[in-house]
Amino acid sequence: MARPRKPPESLIEYGRVAGSYGVRGWLRVVVDEPELLAAAPIWWIGGVAQVVQESKPHSGTLLAKLEGIENPQAAQKFRGKAVKIPRPAPGEGRYYWSDLIGLKVVNEQGTILGLVRQMSSNGAHDVMEVAGERTRLLPFVPLYVKRVDLKGRRIEVEWGVDW
Repeated sequence: MARPRKPPESLIEYGRVAGSYGVRGWLRVVVDEPELLAAAPIWWIGGVAQVVQESKPHSGTLLAKLEGIENPQAAQKFRGKAVKIPRPAPGEGRYYWSDLIGLKVVNEQGTILGLVRQMSSNGAHDVMEVAGERTRLLPFVPLYVKRVDLKGRRIEVEWGVDW
């Protein structure tokens, strides 16, 4: 597989190299979501694309064999560096919270309720903190959120001004 020269626009850190593993140049990577990182064919480490030949979970970490890394000394040069991959698409009807921050929230009557200041979860569902003439907490559920337009930077909700 050819290595890309330029990183994609949205790289997300998914792990960190803890050191080398074994005598054949494998890396040991500390990661929260090993399945997601293991599925990526190219990792960006230190701003350079690295082709992943093989990866597998091992004792709470992810082991990976990178193309061109054949011994522990070469693998050890990656120690402490972040492992980044392009941010995966969230899927239909799903959103990254960071994409919602700053969007204008408008009700069905066309009244601007404010901007999304932050997102949180109360355990049952996600909640938008909307800052306008007053701060409101709106459930981020289909009953109230009718449309999310990321390109138009707008969320349309069924929510009264006096609620």
